[in-house]
Amino acid sequence: MRLFIAEKPELGRAIAEAIGVSSRGDGFITCINGDIISWCFGHLLQLTDPEDHDPSAKQWNMSDLPLQWPVSHKPIHGKTKQINLIKSLSSKADEIIHAGDPDDEGQLLVDELLDYIGNTKPVRRILINDLNKTLVLKALDNLRDNKEFYGLYQSALARSIADQLYGYNMTRGYTLAAREKGSDAVLSVGRVQTPILGLIVNRDKSHEDHKSSFYYTLQAEISAEQNQFRARYIPSETAPLDDKGRVIDEDFLNKIAQSIEGKAPTISSIVSEEKEQAAPLPYNLLMLQADASNLFSFSPDKTLKITQSLRENHKLITYNRSDCQYLSDEQHNDAPAVLDAVLKTAHYLSDYIKAADPALKSRAFNSKNVSAHHAIIPTQTAKDISSLSPEEAKIYMLIARGYITQFMPKYRYREIIVNLNIEGHAFKATSKIELQSGWKDAFKNDAIDDGNINEEEEDQSSIDLSWLKEQSNLICTAPHLDKKKTAPPPYYTMAALLKDLTRVSKFVRDPKIKQLLMDKDKDKKGEHGGIGTPATRSAIIAQLIERGFIIEKGKKVISTPLGREFCTILPEIATVPDMTAYWHEQQEDIKTGQLTINQFISEVFSFISDEITNLKTSGINISIEDAISCPTCNAGHLKRRKGRNGHFWGCNKYPDCKVTFPDKRGKPDLSEKTPLKTEASDTHSCPKCEAGLIRRPAKKKGSFWWGCSSFPVCDFRAFDKDGKPVINN
Repeated sequence: MRLFIAEKPELGRAIAEAIGVSSRGDGFITCINGDIISWCFGHLLQLTDPEDHDPSAKQWNMSDLPLQWPVSHKPIHGKTKQINLIKSLSSKADEIIHAGDPDDEGQLLVDELLDYIGNTKPVRRILINDLNKTLVLKALDNLRDNKEFYGLYQSALARSIADQLYGYNMTRGYTLAAREKGSDAVLSVGRVQTPILGLIVNRDKSHEDHKSSFYYTLQAEISAEQNQFRARYIPSETAPLDDKGRVIDEDFLNKIAQSIEGKAPTISSIVSEEKEQAAPLPYNLLMLQADASNLFSFSPDKTLKITQSLRENHKLITYNRSDCQYLSDEQHNDAPAVLDAVLKTAHYLSDYIKAADPALKSRAFNSKNVSAHHAIIPTQTAKDISSLSPEEAKIYMLIARGYITQFMPKYRYREIIVNLNIEGHAFKATSKIELQSGWKDAFKNDAIDDGNINEEEEDQSSIDLSWLKEQSNLICTAPHLDKKKTAPPPYYTMAALLKDLTRVSKFVRDPKIKQLLMDKDKDKKGEHGGIGTPATRSAIIAQLIERGFIIEKGKKVISTPLGREFCTILPEIATVPDMTAYWHEQQEDIKTGQLTINQFISEVFSFISDEITNLKTSGINISIEDAISCPTCNAGHLKRRKGRNGHFWGCNKYPDCKVTFPDKRGKPDLSEKTPLKTEASDTHSCPKCEAGLIRRPAKKKGSFWWGCSSFPVCDFRAFDKDGKPVINN
């Protein structure tokens, strides 16, 4: 008997159906040939935490850093039942078939499980990136020895261990150093998270530090045969230009304007060409998140959760975390059934479906470009769209439209480019005339703002210039000189940020690092030296918002004062993508056996140790906004805390300093009459922890209550009667 361990239930079901199903159990399927198919739900295991080995590690202490603990795994909450099932099934199997996704993470999550359950059975590998039955059967005929992929497993495991080691130590180190300055923020550091923050901070600084200057453009108004059009001046090599090729001398253009007015232009060339444009490729997760942000203001994390529901709860879309925008050639045969399911689900797309021809095969159908997964498309399942939430319906409509347009006619237009010479100066006019709207009909109501501005984008007039001949008699009736102000790089929108995360290499100056990042993504369509994955990026951005490092302001994503200051105190290597590039280079050596996990982790730990030593020696220079010094100990800062009866203020040096103050409209009331009594009673002790009780004034004048002096560790309180606490059993 062979036991197949698939990465996801739907992959397991696809394998079972290709072989032939005999019966279904809880968490597994038995096939007609005796094989058993079971599955994971993504990762079933996670790396153990330091406190799993030493309970005292729960307390954050600078003296304990840097932390290093044995590498081992533990079940993720709620996954133990499936782990035990797979362990039991594997004990009865003659052979294990590893059916993780064909990428490093897919290799890792099944291999780590096999190690955890102590598997000793032989293991073979099946590579499936498409649930099409024909392709699954083909993969079943091409099983490989799992030992061939040992290097891939070790490489992915090394990255996982290093990420955890780096994140734990750096986060605790910088958070504890900041606490010494009065901060109560968690300064979270991560190999991918912190460079994303650095990217946003740098964009904000570039926007705010931009010094505006002026540039000038010249257009010639040209008349002929009762027609008019405008042509744009093309600067010569001797023209005074800025680094973007824009004229910066107004007098220079003024002289040209004066020289061409009333003169006859000559046509150097006319190029008329019919062009066509294919529909955008179907969605991967990143492009879907970008459009959902632009059109509906959905956060990346919200879009991910909606797609998870559409896939798991409604079975309406394919795998939702894909980084690929292509489909296999075999999936083209499914087009009639998929389009029919979309029509039954979302009838208001019927006009576009009627314009679609399932026989058309767009560039999206290319098996060579399919990676570990194919693009996100609708399934052949139909459902009443009214059963979806409004948010789910919107995302389904986007995914369905992206699929439908693969079968709509191409957008066709005629482009005419006219090059002119006026008194020895070059001018150009461009005309773009639509011939067939095609797939663009489905996008006509979209208002997409990707956050990028092209100051010198060529105007492509809708005026038809096809009447122009090289012999046409023309006259320049009026020059138009315009003064324009340079614009700063715009603040990020969520859509623009997501897209830049796929190509962070363009911001890297070091050519070696840039090339390493590009090499990392050489086999990935749509990734050009990026960091993170479509699924992890959304979670990381959500965490940056939760930590208070960035905020969304309208459609803009900007850094907070805390986020900016955090970036300034971190070493540069932590805020740029260089570490991802270096690690990738070493991971490649692990794959080929030139480097071991232990050697790699040793290097990473050495770097971490140096950073922690520097923190212990020098601390950090961080200013805490509106920090209020403790008037009692003069060493700590007052922090607003929430108690059972509302907010109050206490010293961050607690328990060394136990002073507390009432909260007054979000600020501590430091008046002489309001500091709360801090002396514990010698005669009345807390029945819960035996610490002394403190008599405190209540809101009602002349009334009192008693509380434990160990608050907030102990929250015992009692009524006051005749100056004594009322303590009942």
